[in-house]
Amino acid sequence: MSNSKMANSKKVERPLSPHLFIYKPMLSMLLSVMHRATGIAMYFGTILVVWWLMAMAYGESSYTTFTYFMTSPFGYLIMVGFTWVLFHHMFGGVKHFFWDLGKGFDLDVVELVAKLAVIIPICATVIVWLTYIILK
Repeated sequence: MSNSKMANSKKVERPLSPHLFIYKPMLSMLLSVMHRATGIAMYFGTILVVWWLMAMAYGESSYTTFTYFMTSPFGYLIMVGFTWVLFHHMFGGVKHFFWDLGKGFDLDVVELVAKLAVIIPICATVIVWLTYIILK
């Protein structure tokens, strides 16, 4: 076939690949995105752990500065958020572990586990911080 015939031939319309706006939003889709986001957020929480360790290593004034920041309202907000991030990512990982074993793929089970993956990390975070407040 010559180049002129190819240029004149009608272009075949092909279907577009599905994208996020084609699918009906589901809780499990949101949790998949949140699992990735909490994985990223854990890196920032790790920076706080490193800051804590370095503050202890550098002496009393460094540790006092760290303690002052982390016991401020903003510091508590960060710690409560980081606690939720850890629990959310952990329970999401447990869900994925069961999926790797081939369990829990029925739609009713997926929906139940998605709801539990929202409720359990929130409850665990509340329990941890209420325990902290009570024991303080």
